[in-house]
Amino acid sequence: MTSFLPTDEEKEFIHVAKDIAIDKIRPVAREVEKNQVVDAFLVGELDELGFLALETPENWEGIELPLITQVQILQALSYGDLGVIQGLPGLGDAATLFRLCPDHPLLATYKDDIIHSKKTVALLDLTGNATVTIENKNDGWLINGITQPVRLASFADYIVVLGRDLDGLPLVMWVEVAEQQNLKVEFGDYRLGLLASGLGKYEFENVYVAEELILASDEEALQLIEKIRPRVQLLQAAKEVGLMEAALDYATEYTAGRKAFGQEIAKFQGVSFRIADMAMETRIANHLVWQAALEVDEDKASAGGSVIRALYRAHRSVRYVTDSAVQLLGGHGYVQEYPVEKWMRDAQAQVSLYGREKELLIQRGEQLIGGGTIGVNVR
Repeated sequence: MTSFLPTDEEKEFIHVAKDIAIDKIRPVAREVEKNQVVDAFLVGELDELGFLALETPENWEGIELPLITQVQILQALSYGDLGVIQGLPGLGDAATLFRLCPDHPLLATYKDDIIHSKKTVALLDLTGNATVTIENKNDGWLINGITQPVRLASFADYIVVLGRDLDGLPLVMWVEVAEQQNLKVEFGDYRLGLLASGLGKYEFENVYVAEELILASDEEALQLIEKIRPRVQLLQAAKEVGLMEAALDYATEYTAGRKAFGQEIAKFQGVSFRIADMAMETRIANHLVWQAALEVDEDKASAGGSVIRALYRAHRSVRYVTDSAVQLLGGHGYVQEYPVEKWMRDAQAQVSLYGREKELLIQRGEQLIGGGTIGVNVR
């Protein structure tokens, strides 16, 4: 029988994360959204406790925790507010690259700058993206086109680009933003959610990436991409479960504390059924995420499919649970004094950023028929 029970040390870490989510993160969520940036003091506090380095390798001054531990911690933190967690600077989704390639000579040249100057790195997945092209120019590559919105884009110092060139060659590229005059960021709200997460569209106009800035190519790049993507997908799914838990608890408490026609709202059949559905969706998504995390940690052959299944269900569930929370609050659901309307907006933006259900189904289909996982873009 599979056991998800954490160790005593992991339990303490998760407990601390949940306390911070409730006491530190949720109270400032509205202010963070208004300012569209996470307060530096909160960032420093989370960084000091190690919450910004869960995936980062030890020789990059990270904690390098197992995936099953990370998903539980990220769930606990996202219980406070997903928008805040998605706006935290640092290695972000690119942390997985550093974990997989901790001694890469190119990354080593930036090590001191990233660690001590607290630089931010964005991960840009262009595989399967027809709107952006990567063209081989003998001694380097030219990138052209406009991307979909990318988390951390508006304040990232570096970009890790995953993609294929026009000849089909898989590439993992390193781009230093300050050195690229032809690289611009189109700022703006994306579906009005995750406003503090630095969302932006990259505009590439003959952006040149020299051969020495290629982290990996060909089969090495293909294998690296196929290892990076599932870990990123699963960590994002875990955050969505944390948001679901927050919305479920808030809606349950609200309906239990309000009365209509002489009884608690929660006792009406339609309300109780909806709460039960929300609870089941949350638990199912939670189980699938934890199961997939264990399979990735154990390097099981089934891990890739389990990760897509977990993210697919998390996407469906987080939209349903947050939308239901708004409906259960009635008119209050759309008032900013209550957090559920923000959570619904954040959920919609999150799903759009990390692969719609249709894209995930296509990706899973490619896996099942032996087509690999690199052909579909899950940003």
